[in-house]
This record gives sequence, C-alpha cells and structure tokens, in this order.
Amino acid sequence: MALAIARADTWRMNTNSSYALILAGVLIVALVAVFAWAQVQRKRKQQSLSLRQRFGPEYDRAVNELGDRGKAEAELEARRKRVARLDIAPLAVGEASRFKEAWNAVQARFVDDPKAAVVKADHLVYELMAKRGYPMGDFEARAADISVDHPGVVSNYRAARAIALADERGQADTELLRRAVVHYRALFDELLVTREPEPSVLRTEPVA
Repeated sequence: MALAIARADTWRMNTNSSYALILAGVLIVALVAVFAWAQVQRKRKQQSLSLRQRFGPEYDRAVNELGDRGKAEAELEARRKRVARLDIAPLAVGEASRFKEAWNAVQARFVDDPKAAVVKADHLVYELMAKRGYPMGDFEARAADISVDHPGVVSNYRAARAIALADERGQADTELLRRAVVHYRALFDELLVTREPEPSVLRTEPVA
C-alpha cells in the first residue's frame, strides 16, 4: 500500500513538473511573440514618422488621396526608393546662368503676354528637371518624383499646372496666370542647384 501511494505521489510530481514546463514554454513563446509584435509596431511608427517628416504636406495628401495610411506610406516609400536609384545631379555654373537668363526672359514677357509666359515657364521647368536627371514621364509621375527631394514646393507645381490647364480652357484671368508664374518660380528656384567647379590643378615650376 505504501509503495502504491509513493508511486502515485511520484506520478503526480512528474505530471506537475511536465505541466510546469509546458506552461513555462507557452509563456516564453508568448513573451517572444509580444516582443516581436512590439518591435514591428515600433519600426512602423519610426517609418511613419520618417515619411511624415520627409514628405510634409505630401504625406497627408497621399493619405487623403489613397484613403488608407498603410497604402499611402507604401506609395511614398516606393517613390523614395525609385528616386534614390536616379542619377539626379546639380547643374554646372554655366548651365545655371543660362536657366536664370531664360527665367528673366519669362518674367519680362509676362507684362505683354501672360499666357505665353506661363507656357514658357512650364516648358522651362520641364527642361530644368530633365537637365537635372529626372525621368520625364507624365505630370503626376514628375510631381511624385519631385515630392521626394522637394516636398515643400510640389504643391506649387501642382497649383501651377492646374492654372495652366485652366488657361487652356480659357478659364484663367491675368491674376491666376501671375500666380502660376509665382508657383513655377518656387519650384524653379529649388531645382536651380549648382555644383562647384572642378578645382584647377596648381602647376609649380621645379626648383633649380
């Protein structure tokens, strides 16, 4: 009888130990899962903050347009990666001077022919983007690319384009055309980045 009781106690102890080990294993797995989930959430929050800081108002525009924060962030991240693969280069000083002169001509032309000045401003910005190395797709693709490095003025680009299209329909007065030129100028100024000229090689005469 005593032997049977001892065996029963041993079995209960072994069973309790097994349950304890299983419970400990479950708790460990649960803790690991919670930790992994927290890490994923932290990474997502960091990515969201990084995208919001980089794109500014363009972030909110993407969320409103796509109707979903996750889709908007995926779109903005795709833009960032696409532009990172492009060879966007600053202008040589001589090229920048040529573009400045062309812009001065646009402003001077506005007095006599506002409509032609807006068309020329649009073409000049297009030419400057191409010179910097941006791919010249349709307007929305160009605006998306610009938003990566110039988020503060992409809204100007869209506003200028909207006025230019309204003008094509005969729906833009002189004041709207003036605003279009101002909007184009905001983007133009940001794109007009120059690179320093190559340093000249100093030549010295050999010492006799």
